[in-house]
Amino acid sequence: MAGTEPDRSRDDKRSMLLTALYVAQAQHGHLTHQAVQRVAERLDMDVTEVFQTATFYSMFRTEPVGRYLIQVCEGLSCHLAGGAEKLLEHLQKRLHIKVGETTRDGLFTLESVQCLAACGSSPAMRVNDTLYENLTMDQVDDILDELRGA
Repeated sequence: MAGTEPDRSRDDKRSMLLTALYVAQAQHGHLTHQAVQRVAERLDMDVTEVFQTATFYSMFRTEPVGRYLIQVCEGLSCHLAGGAEKLLEHLQKRLHIKVGETTRDGLFTLESVQCLAACGSSPAMRVNDTLYENLTMDQVDDILDELRGA
């Protein structure tokens, strides 16, 4: 039947969207308005659709972040395991920032997210693309010191 087949070119463009956004973010450190527009133009997609996709996924940033983006899992499993709140409190004290803020030196941004897919190994945090699991506060301090180059 005519008109019932999926639009393959649209599906192909949508399948390239996440990769295109990832590349654009890597070039700029975050997804600028211009970068989102460029991705939309190159994939022949609506800018609003591209922006909605970018804001849906926690891996994409539409605002500048520190050199190291620290994400702490506050999903139900991590919360019930008792690690998420303590980990966030420790990081806030150690970095002298609150969730959503960046250190004055621009080195660290702290976020809480709903899932890092590490439900059985709480407390967990991701720094950029590296996942750390079963953390103790001493291990967190060692990680921060290593990232600072201390």
